[in-house]
Amino acid sequence: MLSNRLVTALAPALWGTTYFVTTEHLPPDRPLLAGLLRSLPAGLLLVAVTRRVPSGDWWWRSLVLGALNIGVFFPLLFLAAYRLPGGVAATVGAVQPLIVAGLATGLLGQRMSPRVALAAVAGIAGVSLLVLRAEARLDWLGVAAALGGAAAMAVGTVLGKRWGSPASLPAGTGWQLVAGGLLLLPVTLLVEGLPPALSATNAAGYAYLTVIGAALAYSLWFRGIRLLPATEVAFLGLLSPVVATAVGWLALGQDLTAAQVLGAVVVLAALVAAQARVREPRAGRGVG
Repeated sequence: MLSNRLVTALAPALWGTTYFVTTEHLPPDRPLLAGLLRSLPAGLLLVAVTRRVPSGDWWWRSLVLGALNIGVFFPLLFLAAYRLPGGVAATVGAVQPLIVAGLATGLLGQRMSPRVALAAVAGIAGVSLLVLRAEARLDWLGVAAALGGAAAMAVGTVLGKRWGSPASLPAGTGWQLVAGGLLLLPVTLLVEGLPPALSATNAAGYAYLTVIGAALAYSLWFRGIRLLPATEVAFLGLLSPVVATAVGWLALGQDLTAAQVLGAVVVLAALVAAQARVREPRAGRGVG
């Protein structure tokens, strides 16, 4: 079980580099393009390798999960990254474990214990200490995007656990990435138009997000959803702002304050406290 948590934790750790890559390597004001080029090529690659397509209920289930985890989450994530300081976006996004815990109560029969609720609140507080700055500005469209993205992925996490998947991990991951990417394609063309000429730096940034941030990280994340309680998986997502802060310190020379160190300790303590032993229905049985 511990090894499964550690493997799953690699996904949010990799996602913690997203803000750095977005701000330092991608063209500005292209959140939909960033989401599209992160998802669709990675999904097509995985589907081509596995050579499996959805069947039965998984045609529409893949579309729903792809929309929640990719098609809605990606553009909202990048919109928040463009319109908010990383600290504000990360703090708002830290509500996701609390949303997952609430949804798991109704959809998975998993009781939200006081320990999990307190751990969720502590996680939000820890992320705030870690990344929020006194001079941070509040752009309400950015805040709404960050909150909407957290809610979309929370619903996708719980439904993914409830439904299970008949396919191998690479195939199931590829289905969702393709579904989400295809939903993003017409919206991207209508709202942002054709992409501009890309520099070598831009191309490298998109390639990193496609291969590492999508194909690899989402495979690890969906593996965790299959093997671990949904609430535990959601709490592991709090590692993302911890890694983002570390990357900012190491790669951009940003200061690391005592409050940030305290915030990292609080986040890690919340992660440990949230690892409750819960019984959940076996995924994919008796669920419509």
